[in-house]
Amino acid sequence: MTSSIAPATGPALDPVLREDRDSVALLTLNRPSKRNALDIATFVALEAHLADLEAQVDEIGVVVVRGAGPCFSAGADISGPTRSPRPHFQASVIERLANLPQPVIASVHGHCVTGGLEVALASDLIVAAESARFADTHARFALAANWGLTQRLPRRIGAYRAREMMFTNREVDGREAERIGLATRCVPDAELETETATLAAAIVAGSWFSHQEHKRALLRTDGVPLTAGLADEQYRVMRVGPDFAERAGGRFDDSKRRPPVG
Repeated sequence: MTSSIAPATGPALDPVLREDRDSVALLTLNRPSKRNALDIATFVALEAHLADLEAQVDEIGVVVVRGAGPCFSAGADISGPTRSPRPHFQASVIERLANLPQPVIASVHGHCVTGGLEVALASDLIVAAESARFADTHARFALAANWGLTQRLPRRIGAYRAREMMFTNREVDGREAERIGLATRCVPDAELETETATLAAAIVAGSWFSHQEHKRALLRTDGVPLTAGLADEQYRVMRVGPDFAERAGGRFDDSKRRPPVG
C-alpha cells in the first residue's frame, strides 16, 4: 500500500520545504495535489535551498530529498509555464544537487518517474519504499532526456538495464530497484521514514571531513581510468581532518562540530 508523507512545516504554497533535524536537512517536494510534478517554481525554490546548503557544510551533514503526499514525483510538469530563468536551468539545478558537498539521500515512495527519477539519480543513496515505482517515460511522449538520465542511470544500474528501462518505459518497483542497484535498500512503506533517518544518522555520526573529501574525489574521478583515479586519490585527497585527534583518542564530541578543511 502506498504511503502518504505529510509536508514539513512551512507555507502550503512553497513548492519545496526545508526542515532541519539533528544536522540533517529534509527537502520536501511540496506539490502533493500535482503528485509533485516539477515545474519551474519548484526548481527555483530547490536551487535557493541548495545555495544555502552549499554554505552550511559545518551545520548540515546530510541532505534528504523526499516528496509530500502520495509519491516522490510524477515527473516534469508540462501543463504550466515552461520559460526558464536561463538555458538548461533544470539540468543545472539537478547537477547542483548532485554536487552538494554533503551526502544526499533520496527517500522514495510511490511514483518516481522521468524527471522525478532524474532528481533521485542525483542523490548519492536511494532508499525505496516497497510502493516505489521507478520509470523513464520519455519515449511515451516523444521526448528526449536532458536532465542527466542518459548518463546517471547507466552508471547506477549498468548500460543494458538502463536501455531496457528507457526503451520500454517499464516500471521498476522498490524490491526490484534494490535488486538491480537502483535503490540502496528497500523497506516496507511504514518503515521508510525511520529507515531514512537511521541511514542519515549513521552518516552524520562519521567524520564530515571524510564524507566531503570522499565525495569530492568520487565526483572528480567519475568515469576516468583506474590509474588516473588512483593518482587523484594519492595526490589530491586530504588525509587528515580537524577531528582526527579527537576521534582517534575517543574524545570526539558529536555536538561540537568543526568546520571542515579544504
